[in-house]
Amino acid sequence: MTSNRCRAALLLLLPGASWAADLNGSQLSPWWALPFAGVLLSMALIPLKAPDFWHHHFGKVTLAWSLAFIVPFAHVFGFGMAGVMLFHAAAAEYIPFIVLLTALYTVAGGIHIRGNLHGSPMLNTGLLAMGAVLASVMGTTGASMLMIRPLIRANDNRIHRTHIVVFFIFIVANAGGSLTPLGDPPLFLGFLKGVDFFWTVKHIFPETAFLLGSLLALFCAIDAWLYRREGVLPVDPTPDTRRIGFDGRFNFLLLGCIVGLVLLSGIWKSSVVLHIQGIDIGLPGLVRDIGLLAVTAVSLKLTPALVHKANQFSWGPMQEVAKLFAGIFLTIVPVIAMLKAGIDGPFSSVVMAVTRADGTPDPAMYFWASGLLSSFLDNAPTYLVFFNTAGGDPQLLMTTLAPTLAAISAGSVFMGANTYIGNAPNLMVKAIAEERGVKMPGFFGYMVWSCAVLVPLFILMTFIWFR
Repeated sequence: MTSNRCRAALLLLLPGASWAADLNGSQLSPWWALPFAGVLLSMALIPLKAPDFWHHHFGKVTLAWSLAFIVPFAHVFGFGMAGVMLFHAAAAEYIPFIVLLTALYTVAGGIHIRGNLHGSPMLNTGLLAMGAVLASVMGTTGASMLMIRPLIRANDNRIHRTHIVVFFIFIVANAGGSLTPLGDPPLFLGFLKGVDFFWTVKHIFPETAFLLGSLLALFCAIDAWLYRREGVLPVDPTPDTRRIGFDGRFNFLLLGCIVGLVLLSGIWKSSVVLHIQGIDIGLPGLVRDIGLLAVTAVSLKLTPALVHKANQFSWGPMQEVAKLFAGIFLTIVPVIAMLKAGIDGPFSSVVMAVTRADGTPDPAMYFWASGLLSSFLDNAPTYLVFFNTAGGDPQLLMTTLAPTLAAISAGSVFMGANTYIGNAPNLMVKAIAEERGVKMPGFFGYMVWSCAVLVPLFILMTFIWFR
């Protein structure tokens, strides 16, 4: 009798009996978000209090919170259903996500910009601007992996380098990817839902230009001030022995293949669908992922070892992102389900906050709600939540409700820069910078930067474009 009561109580916290359908978030308790909150708090606090422990055991900590999610589920529904849930979380989101990131990380890591650039305020600003342009063409991950190493190397004789990497995350790893579906995962999901490829560049170009222009100008002023304070610079540890150029240039062709595969998966329509444990795996997505794995293998095979050595290429940053986001993608499942439940779910206040008294959507609230959630949740599913909250009809959203879709798009992409976990390249850039000896701020320290620099710009943008 007691066992049955326990099981009945746990059922209030756990998903419905069939994982073939979406979780019914209206039946979940807000307490079920605790494992996800635990992952976030661990990432924020443990590196501050016990950095050595975190460096060696962050994977174990993430696994512990993941088990806090999966073990109760297995207790109630059995290990068979727990296996189905794990497969659902992996196959539907995590594996395609990691496969794409791995391909971009590997191919970009196979391109070495040889020669020595001398870090100066104007050069650094130019490199950041170049990275912003590339981000909408080859994605924020690809542009970040291509540009972060030469930028750090150009400034390896500088005393103050933290601000350079922080602004790199703001500009290249986030805001720069806001103009095309290739730039950032949220926009690609919108493209798959029926949003025209060039809709975003037509509707949020002014906002993007304002944000990037403001950030570049502010960075140039800060960097120039710090550059002058440093006085006589130490000897540049990177010698001027070779002309500026590229090694591993064939990887540019592979980057083109990645872009083509991702674009093809959105354009190609096929009736061939694999139905596995309640998940529909379409042929275009399957071809894309297999193609991306092939591109990764080709890059590793053909890139000379000297290029990887010159780039100080290692799998450490990719392993960190893979382990942390494994926990995030798993524990985020009930959080997204509760948001999708709308006014019937535990987070109904969030949904009601984005709707005006007359029932029409409020672009300003959509901008901030999608942005703030994207700061702490993965910005791709957050985009989908608010896309569906606004009706989910791409034709209506692109026309009558265009200000709302623009607000969702801008909030999801721009505010992914508010924290390290808002967008996957943020953590990768941080890990690479730390490997190169750049002292990066912790989770809350980084948020001090984002609150001081980004939030005032977002407030100003709200009054200009999203009223």
